[in-house]
Amino acid sequence: MIAQFQVQTRARDDWADITRQVREVIREASIEEGVATIFIPHTTAGVTIQENADPPLKGDITKVLNRIFPWTDNYNHCEDNTAAHLKTCLMGSSAQVIFSGNEPLLGTWQNVYLCEFDGPRNRTVIVKISP
Repeated sequence: MIAQFQVQTRARDDWADITRQVREVIREASIEEGVATIFIPHTTAGVTIQENADPPLKGDITKVLNRIFPWTDNYNHCEDNTAAHLKTCLMGSSAQVIFSGNEPLLGTWQNVYLCEFDGPRNRTVIVKISP
């Protein structure tokens, strides 16, 4: 089963919690156990599984990414968003979540996040359910 949904990001650098939507896709699949692959089909947005308990952490990670890949530098890319592409290379475009009993087996402090690096934009998330 493959499902997709849209996420509207709010800022150039944004962390959109998509755990609820991924959980809904897993439940709708009606497969007891398997793997959900979450794929972001964009070159300036990625996906990660990260802590959900301390909101400033996401800002800290963004701050470090901005230090590693500053928005303005001597880049040659014609669209002036090289930093967003570099951050996405590091973050990755997919993540997998094992599920059992139609529930993702995330840790106590884990959620799934779409990581926006060139927003705000409307982003597509694709979830593939495999038994």
